[in-house]
Amino acid sequence: MNIHEKYMKCCMELAQNGMGKVAPNPMVGCVIVHKDKIIGKGYHEKYGFAHAEVNAINSVETRNLASLREATLYVNIEPCSHFGKTPPCADLIIKTGFKYVVIGTLDPNSLVTGRGLQKLVSSGCDVKVGILEKECRELNKRFFTFHEKKRPYVILKWAQTKDKYMGITNCRLQITGHETAKLVHQWRGEEQSIMVGTNTALTDNPKLTIRKAKGSNPTRILIDRQLKIPSSFHLLDGSVPTIVFTSRKIAAKKNLEYVVVDFKKDTLKQVMQELHHREIQSLIVEGGVQLLTSFIENDLWDEAKVFTAEKSLSVKADGRGAPMMKAKRVGSKKVGSDLLELYDNRE
Repeated sequence: MNIHEKYMKCCMELAQNGMGKVAPNPMVGCVIVHKDKIIGKGYHEKYGFAHAEVNAINSVETRNLASLREATLYVNIEPCSHFGKTPPCADLIIKTGFKYVVIGTLDPNSLVTGRGLQKLVSSGCDVKVGILEKECRELNKRFFTFHEKKRPYVILKWAQTKDKYMGITNCRLQITGHETAKLVHQWRGEEQSIMVGTNTALTDNPKLTIRKAKGSNPTRILIDRQLKIPSSFHLLDGSVPTIVFTSRKIAAKKNLEYVVVDFKKDTLKQVMQELHHREIQSLIVEGGVQLLTSFIENDLWDEAKVFTAEKSLSVKADGRGAPMMKAKRVGSKKVGSDLLELYDNRE
């Protein structure tokens, strides 16, 4: 690992502190190095708050301010060049007097891409780009997918018995254990939205909220073509922002919005377009076999997280089989008594 990779890794470690808090912005970390010593560091803490570069510069002690013109600023993604919730970071870097800047990867956002880099180069900065680029892109996989594919980053998640059943028709079945539930709630806090279909909502009456971990509740997404879900169910209780995709026009209520789609056309394409329009960058699909299979068959997913319990289904006549897919398994681990397998569908 060379010196640039060493400090870029520091940027990425800092950036991860913004997980689940900064979307639709990317997770960004920044370190300022002078004579092989970090004299400033910061990360983007929350959407609408100061960016990583600002926090890193502000963290530099007064006695080190004179060193900034000789220091190198490292950041894992291209500094912004436009006015958004905050002023352009590229302008601040130039104003501060940095002559050396190292960037992990360019920003795919059309408002930024290449413009921040060009500003720095035009001002006379010596800029290096592409340090640990693959790792920097992976860190912000949701952000890159959103801007490059014009849809949220889609994570499929389900639990199955040892003999690959997800449940029993019209009957709620608890398959996995307590440790798995805690992990799933943690995941919910890291993503912007979570989706189920009509059958799952009717059978399980899920809350789709975080109760066993810390974090913010994701926006709940429900596909309910004929509005079959009773108003007394958790998903329609107005406690969490919820979007219902349906064929019927109905007025919005507190934290509850109905979006009409044409179910005679490509339903998921319309849903993905609407979520993109709303700047929702990530989606967990926790639905049943039908909904999960639709995402798989339409190749609208990026990764899958599949839990397999030690128990088998005793009443197989009414069993609902788990989805079938062909994908690359990239990892596995035990979570309590359950086995978690990870699959990747990206190129």
